[in-house]
Amino acid sequence: MEKDFDPSDLKVIAFDVFGTVVDWHGGIAAEVERMVPGIDGGAFALAWRAGYVPAMRQVMERIGAGEGGFTLLDELHRGILDGVLREFGVTQLDKAAVRELNRAWHRLPAWPDAVAGLARLKTRYTVCTLSNGNIGLLTEMAKRAGLPWDCVLSAEVFKVYKPDPRVYLGAATVFDVNPGQVMLAAAHHDDLAAARGCGLRTAYIERPLEFGAGRPKDVSPRPDNTLHARDIGALADLLGC
Repeated sequence: MEKDFDPSDLKVIAFDVFGTVVDWHGGIAAEVERMVPGIDGGAFALAWRAGYVPAMRQVMERIGAGEGGFTLLDELHRGILDGVLREFGVTQLDKAAVRELNRAWHRLPAWPDAVAGLARLKTRYTVCTLSNGNIGLLTEMAKRAGLPWDCVLSAEVFKVYKPDPRVYLGAATVFDVNPGQVMLAAAHHDDLAAARGCGLRTAYIERPLEFGAGRPKDVSPRPDNTLHARDIGALADLLGC
């Protein structure tokens, strides 16, 4: 835990969403197995997610080279999905079914602690998303899962993906606060390190089963983070909510 941290100075808690607030692996696996009986949904989910970072980097490289604009995560997911369907030999889905499957990312279930934990935090702080997911995706997800955000912030607003500093600093600008008055809560140390480099506070949320029960994560504390919490409810405990 960061020394001399004063929770009363904090104004905004911005959350990474996929893996931190919602269970992408379990949700995608269930949707795949529903639509394609007999398939290994867990393996399919991992393969689909594995394409996310390379696809995002390609977009950022094109933007940096002045060769293209921002691409919504829904579109990235759809492009990755085509390759994963081929990899798994899935040929029976028509275009409408593939579109429905791609929107499975809109229907992800919240982790059991998420809704109540966020509700507690928002009694004292502004709570928002800070995700590479697009606004439509995040909004529909929140409505279905009952996530009580004060605001849905997305990389779409800033036209760059995390870990670009413009996303983290943009969150502070949106709420007209100093970066140190914003805390990023996430289950991913690389995301937290990038936020910390922009002056934000950071809270690590343990999600040992993010990649499924067969691939547990190391969720050991790291001293650079401001706070370390078992889940979102425990983060509310630490912040006195």
